[in-house]
Amino acid sequence: MHYRSLGVDGPSASALCLGAMTFGTTVDEETATAILDRFTEAGGTFVDTSNNYAFWADGADGFESEELLGRWIARRGNREELVLATKLGARPVPGLPFPEHMEGLSARAVREAAEGSLRRLGTDRLDLYYAHVTDPATPVEETMGAFAALVADGKATALGCSNHSAAELDEANRLAAERGWPGYRCIQQRHSYLRPRPGADFGIQKHADEALLSHLAQRPELTLLAYSPLLGGSYCRPDRPLREEYAWPEAKARLAVLAEVAEESGATVNQVVLAWLLGHPVPTVPVVGASSVAQLEESLGALDLVLDEEQRRRLDDAA
Repeated sequence: MHYRSLGVDGPSASALCLGAMTFGTTVDEETATAILDRFTEAGGTFVDTSNNYAFWADGADGFESEELLGRWIARRGNREELVLATKLGARPVPGLPFPEHMEGLSARAVREAAEGSLRRLGTDRLDLYYAHVTDPATPVEETMGAFAALVADGKATALGCSNHSAAELDEANRLAAERGWPGYRCIQQRHSYLRPRPGADFGIQKHADEALLSHLAQRPELTLLAYSPLLGGSYCRPDRPLREEYAWPEAKARLAVLAEVAEESGATVNQVVLAWLLGHPVPTVPVVGASSVAQLEESLGALDLVLDEEQRRRLDDAA
């Protein structure tokens, strides 16, 4: 396992982050436990969840992932070996349409959501706490002030945001700096080797566009967390074709080069994608999901794959 700091002075975390979104719902507890055990056995420390995962699954309420992680941590007694990340803000409001009505990022929501996540995870602190989505109804100052209070109380160590634009990230961090508050250290965004077509709309999800990548390139104190890096299996599974947002002319050329590099390297296409992300000039940590230990093993294999300068140039230039 390799490790990197979350920002220039942030906590050290494994270079791959294990996404626990489906744990306790479509991935049962026995399988999730095996995946978590193998991840930590391989040196993995960084685990990502949310207080709304996965509310859309049949019979779920959105607390399943945090609750499962809490049980696993209690059994293993390994809390101090982990970097735990969770989120708030995108939990649906019972009885109202989603995503028009969500929990939001008010000071009250931040306080109450943090207490709930701490309880379910069985811990006294959240190593990384994210604003899951933007909340236009709440002033940024209110949100950042509430986050600052959590850090001051020792209930959160580092802060992050997800599904925010470069401008929204910059506004929040500028305000926090003016007030002497901790700002967002990380941003978690949809990001992969394939780029979505111009104008692609993912709803409340946001991808790492050129504006954000440029913003991060100038700020080494920030780290990009790349979610959905393997596009839900679309790089390698015929039964999972590319989403319409990615199926445009540029994708064909990029997929061709990706296949060439994978063949040259003796690696899988998924491993090349992860290796490309891990070596990106913008400090990037892929958030990898897994529904089996075998899937996790494939992702772990990317840590040993080093793309040479010529391969990376071909991957970067493909269009």
